[in-house]
Amino acid sequence: MGRLIPPLKEASLLWLEGFREACSVARVVVYCRRSRELAVRTGQCFLLNGFIFLGSIYLLESFVIPVLQWLLPVGCPQNVLPEPCPFENVSKFYSALQNGLVHLFYVFWFYPMYISSFILSMIWYGDIAKHGLFAVEKDGTKPSGRNEPSKNATDIEGSFESLRIVIGIAEQLYSVLLLNFFLLQVMIIGFIPLLGKPLSFVLLTWLYAYYCFEYKWSYSGVSLDLRLDFFESNWPFFSGFGN
Repeated sequence: MGRLIPPLKEASLLWLEGFREACSVARVVVYCRRSRELAVRTGQCFLLNGFIFLGSIYLLESFVIPVLQWLLPVGCPQNVLPEPCPFENVSKFYSALQNGLVHLFYVFWFYPMYISSFILSMIWYGDIAKHGLFAVEKDGTKPSGRNEPSKNATDIEGSFESLRIVIGIAEQLYSVLLLNFFLLQVMIIGFIPLLGKPLSFVLLTWLYAYYCFEYKWSYSGVSLDLRLDFFESNWPFFSGFGN
């Protein structure tokens, strides 16, 4: 039992460190003050996802659906005594019409908004990672590993650069498949009685943490195998960060 105390203590300290890092909101303000581009992209993400996207959900739940329920009431009026209700067919028609109008809202507004939000967020998150790395540098210069190639670069260097791009695309596709498969596992584990919900919560903390760091690692040129090795070696930290 005594042998377990040092590893548990180390894991607890790493978890607390990850949680503390995730709560360092003031650091975001400092970085945004250093980089105008970072502040603009961060504000755009909040505007798109927090105001427009979530605002559309709130508009649907708080205004559109209640108005449809008021204009197209479903059910028999209370002052109608005969059974069955003489307005049963009308009530069914109103119910189908309500569902149809709500689905139209989803098809022509919510789904296009979700797809647009997803695409723009992927682009903007990459920009946030890039400008965030620049803001970390005290002198504001680009990291040396991301410098532009010189004009006298050889053809061999160009071929290596093309190969690096192909490998990067393949790693991104594999990463997407890996995260989707992991998310599927989380959903399946959630159906386990009693332990399903707590286990799903723990797994989701790792998923959220990996998603947060993936853009930084990708921009820094860290290969997928190194990302996974580092993540597995520091799993308590990432669990606390994603919490």
